[in-house]
Amino acid sequence: MKRTLATAAVMAAMAMAGCSQAPADEARAAAEAVAAADAAAPAAAAPAESSVVATHAAPGAPAFAVVYPGGTAQGPVTVARGPDGPGGILSFTTEATPDAVVAFYRKRAEAAGLASVMAMNTGEARAYGAAAEDGSGKLLHVVATPVENGPTSVQLDWANGR
Repeated sequence: MKRTLATAAVMAAMAMAGCSQAPADEARAAAEAVAAADAAAPAAAAPAESSVVATHAAPGAPAFAVVYPGGTAQGPVTVARGPDGPGGILSFTTEATPDAVVAFYRKRAEAAGLASVMAMNTGEARAYGAAAEDGSGKLLHVVATPVENGPTSVQLDWANGR
């Protein structure tokens, strides 16, 4: 549990470094971009065994940063603006395995044109990171940790890009 909290804290600090609140016009533009990305996103990104449709983690979240199907938020989304554009952090739980969670986000990231930049397996915990290679600042980090006698705990953070 201490590792999970420490990992989540590090990921949150990395994602939120230099953040400030986004102006309303930028938030509205980000929401419009999300709607356009959803229209172009492949339907095959959701796990075949799930009949639950993935939903946005927050208004303005990119198509690659949705809550895993059936996931339950563990608190409000933290949304901010940093040097890489608007972004956010969300913690949630799911009955899926850490491997399934990481595979889901890897597929969504690749479909959005992001390249894998980090993967980590520590015990049963899994972490994955992807970023745009075009310098746009789009990025995704996910850490999925099994909880003894409980659901998988997931920390998701993203940046929409400039």
